[in-house]
Amino acid sequence: MSIDRENKTKIIDEYARSKKDTGSPEVQIAILSERISNLTEHFQSHKKDNHSRTGLMRLINQRRSLLAYLKKSNKESYERLIDKLGIRK
Repeated sequence: MSIDRENKTKIIDEYARSKKDTGSPEVQIAILSERISNLTEHFQSHKKDNHSRTGLMRLINQRRSLLAYLKKSNKESYERLIDKLGIRK
């Protein structure tokens, strides 16, 4: 359900603005998207895991607010990111 260190560093390297960037909205959204996809796979076999479902909803809401911020502050970066992640139409 969580991301291992190698996948997380790969995601950070792919979406970072600079070499030491780990906190930009793009990186945070990409990490949250990976965690959300891992949790949705988890729910395929554990349908009654309501405690983790609550955590999933928190992650989705956090990603939604970061996407809204990115859309407001940097529209081009927002559009590139949603195309790259494939999360919206």
